[in-house]
Amino acid sequence: MTDLDRSGDQTMKDENYDLITVIQASLENVWQMSTYISDADAAGDTELAEWFRKIQNNNIKAGEQGKRMLAARLQVA
Repeated sequence: MTDLDRSGDQTMKDENYDLITVIQASLENVWQMSTYISDADAAGDTELAEWFRKIQNNNIKAGEQGKRMLAARLQVA
């Protein structure tokens, strides 16, 4: 099955690949936020550090949820 993506290219639809890509992005954001949190803490900007921590926690939750979803889908496949 093919579908047109936003750029007009023909691509294969693969929801599991999409899910894996989003999990990867979420977990990369968790790692990146650690750097931003450290930078904000070092600058004494507690407001910004706390905001980065909230984003990091949201990405942790999204990554964990995505991993559970992927595991369930792979068991069925």
